[in-house]
Amino acid sequence: MIKAVKDRVWAFDIEWVPDPVAGRVLHGLPHASDREAMEALWRAGGASEQDPQPFLKTVLCRIVSIAAVERRARASGDVSINLMSLPRDVESPHARREANVIGTFLEALGEHSPQLVGFNSLDSDVKILIQRGVALGVQATGFCARPEKPWEGVDYFARGSDFNIDLKDVLGGWGKSVPSLHEIATLSGIPGKMDVDGNQVARLWLEGRLDEIVRYNEYDALTTYLLWLRLAHFAGHFSAEDYATEQARVRELLEVRSQKPEGAHLARYLTEWDRLRIASRPLT
Repeated sequence: MIKAVKDRVWAFDIEWVPDPVAGRVLHGLPHASDREAMEALWRAGGASEQDPQPFLKTVLCRIVSIAAVERRARASGDVSINLMSLPRDVESPHARREANVIGTFLEALGEHSPQLVGFNSLDSDVKILIQRGVALGVQATGFCARPEKPWEGVDYFARGSDFNIDLKDVLGGWGKSVPSLHEIATLSGIPGKMDVDGNQVARLWLEGRLDEIVRYNEYDALTTYLLWLRLAHFAGHFSAEDYATEQARVRELLEVRSQKPEGAHLARYLTEWDRLRIASRPLT
């Protein structure tokens, strides 16, 4: 269970696609198009008529977006909420570079040392960050630093660390006891998957629709954050009144950001959240 709520929390999510470079290099296809190289990876990964795009080893995939919701509590008692996403500019070739996306995120983790919250993050999201960072020659000194003893500082690598919380690990177990993010969120009155799911990300990327991937990524980061809030309330870190206040902060963020052209998609998230809060209300 969650042991503590740190002063800075980042609930994050990552989107990735099969890496065309990996397909060309590993399968000897120097002149293959991105689509052809990705299809080669899927075939090697066991593609079938029933499952044409099987889940691949994370090292064979390219990170295309990272999104996070930050909760920051200051010594004064003030609490702020922010929604962050990479690449910051989807039109910039430099910002879109995978090494830049990974390096920017890991550098920020090392600098600010937030409590990291994800869903299947211990075995998936954190691992792909490390694997792809190594493959691309990224340096992440602060992120990689580990204390001599677990209780003496930030440690993103120790299972059970206060600084790396995997909601799937906390909520699930084995087999049928493991919920998907969509299932547990929706039943908790929190938006799950909207419009896009993970199987569509590769197609969107091939079609050059990175902006849609980033929006989808932001939805999942918001869902992860709201689920973390609910779990933190369950564990007693927020009273019922505190929990209502924390949700109101997220609502205010969505209302403000949705008024801007680049944040217009957040209005849909707010609408779905309102719908589910009513639909999932317990019968009395």
